[in-house]
Amino acid sequence: QVQLVESGGGSVQPGGSLKLSCAASGSTASIVNMGWYRQTRNKGRELVAMITTDGIWDLADSVKGRFTIARDKAKNTVYLQMNTLKPEDTSVYYCKAELRASVGWNEFWGQGTQVTVSS
Repeated sequence: QVQLVESGGGSVQPGGSLKLSCAASGSTASIVNMGWYRQTRNKGRELVAMITTDGIWDLADSVKGRFTIARDKAKNTVYLQMNTLKPEDTSVYYCKAELRASVGWNEFWGQGTQVTVSS
């Protein structure tokens, strides 16, 4: 089992920045991938950024050049630095951890943190 606690959400004006943090506890040594998703109106949760235990990362096209993801393995924490925020970035952001299972993956989610971009 893995527990995830997100922090860092809030309200910001367009063009502003926020940094989200996700701290993992529990069976953290088994975590392979960590990532950030956000809730959409019609498509469920969409991937924003993902980083592997080896530091390989990927970003959604809509946030490339504005967001970065980083992982501190010693602190079992993943960060999402969000710059040049746009109103369309407004959403609830969720942290996810993936652990390898005997078949497929075990997934664990945080409770979500609200990000609001508005003037």
